[in-house]
Amino acid sequence: MTGAEPARDAPATADPHRLLGLAIAVAREAGEMLAGQHGRPAVVGTKSSPTDVVTEMDQAAERLIRSRILAERPDDAILGEEGGQIGGEAPVRWIVDPLDGTVNYLYGLPDWAVSIAAEAGGRVVAGVVCVPPRDALFGAAVGAGAWRSSLAGLTRAASGAYRPDPYEWGEAHPPGSQPLSCTADVPLSHALIATGFGYERARRLVQGQVLSALLPRVRDIRRNGACSVDLCSVAAGNVDGYYERGVQYWDVAAGTLIAREAGAVVGGLAGRPAGPAMTISAGPALFTELHDLLLGLDAERDS
Repeated sequence: MTGAEPARDAPATADPHRLLGLAIAVAREAGEMLAGQHGRPAVVGTKSSPTDVVTEMDQAAERLIRSRILAERPDDAILGEEGGQIGGEAPVRWIVDPLDGTVNYLYGLPDWAVSIAAEAGGRVVAGVVCVPPRDALFGAAVGAGAWRSSLAGLTRAASGAYRPDPYEWGEAHPPGSQPLSCTADVPLSHALIATGFGYERARRLVQGQVLSALLPRVRDIRRNGACSVDLCSVAAGNVDGYYERGVQYWDVAAGTLIAREAGAVVGGLAGRPAGPAMTISAGPALFTELHDLLLGLDAERDS
């Protein structure tokens, strides 16, 4: 549902619309910092393989995000890709990928993003994915629909630091934003499907086999290189579906809420939740077709 008046009696500590406002402000600031970097950033570490890199800007963006959230909400917990979890039991936990699509960022490609989600009571209730090279901010609060806004538009709407208050919008979305809706009634044979690949050699060999079996059965494949952006692309109808093995919670937390609020199904194989083993997203009918094909291909195997 979009355009609804937010519930004003929600507990202040975990009000999804207040959390969304903070996530917007922080993601936007981190995105501006990352976009302002000149030259190729230094690689300071690796993760799953020598080509799965961490840059100085991944770490700088996460430090900024943590500091801004804790300045506003010092009792909250934060789970970040680079720094792990800080804080224990808390009314709200923030799930942060400070730079999703690091290799794209390293090479000057446009599909990288800042992803911030707020979790209350064990479920994500607000999420933002900021994609500065595409002048795009995607967001959602649980039960209020998903939207896309221009970063330039948000900047024009504010003087100085933008601290959005959804209660001042008069509706669930920022002024000038566009509501999102995933594609519907697209058969697998006509579907544009996004995917991604891991960095480990054995997993890539299997992913190549799965892809070669899938490709003749769909319209085409897109590989953009940032999971959060792929999920937002499903939400916006820019692709019909998405699947990937190996994504982590910080990759999908915000994007999953955005996709679901746009009408998409997000899940794993055989009734399991989306997660590292497999994440699939599409409109309901296409989800079933894509799921069944991937299940038959044993797409969760690594050898």
